[in-house]
Amino acid sequence: MEPILTIRDLHKNFGGVKALAGVDLDVYKGELLGLIGPNGSGKTTLFNVISGLIKPDRGSIHFLGKRIDGLEPSEIYRLGIVRSFQIPRLYTGLTVLENLLVPPKDQVGEKILYAPMKSKWGKQEKKLGTDARNVSNMVELKNVIYNYAREISGGQMKLLELGRTLMGQPKLVLLDEPTAGVLPKLAEQIFSKIKELKERFDLTFFIIEHRLDILFKYVERVYALHQGCVIAEGTPDEIVKNKDVIEAYLGG
Repeated sequence: MEPILTIRDLHKNFGGVKALAGVDLDVYKGELLGLIGPNGSGKTTLFNVISGLIKPDRGSIHFLGKRIDGLEPSEIYRLGIVRSFQIPRLYTGLTVLENLLVPPKDQVGEKILYAPMKSKWGKQEKKLGTDARNVSNMVELKNVIYNYAREISGGQMKLLELGRTLMGQPKLVLLDEPTAGVLPKLAEQIFSKIKELKERFDLTFFIIEHRLDILFKYVERVYALHQGCVIAEGTPDEIVKNKDVIEAYLGG
């Protein structure tokens, strides 16, 4: 099976710091894939490069056969790569529903010429409203859908980030620490929801997570980064026994 995302010899330096030092990895359609490593190992930098927020110094990224490492974030988003952030980047002055209505692509009402003409966008807007309510049910935010984003809990903010990725009609979802700062029970709920959504919509998830005990219950395969390099790849059982991974986490 051909991977949907292929990364080869990816490099990124910040001054004298090698954030990525020749990363090679593949992501396959429909999998839950984990990305682990100590703080500073390059995980978020990798996601930032994949999503176009920063440009690599060297190397290539192909998504569904198309080279994307020179594209703008908006172009990569349109191709179907959607990401979340460790700290949710929500519009706190908008409601949960309104936040869900921001990500959909090709909204006719956003065009200046059509904005005054409801006949051009009314039907689409009604459908998007229905979609957003359905998504709010899926991520268990139905009861707070009219609350402002600033009024909901930290765990609900994480669920709203997940919901917003769904509204972007993704093919590949990059999740940066989806359970950071939430209680263990809710962390399990979030990962259970991710697995449910993957199976329901045939999505692919690539997930950075520090809570390895939870991550390893759900992912099928894991990459481990250290000092900007891939030091291991395999199943969760293989990764926990890998000497390089153990030494990286213990500071050896």
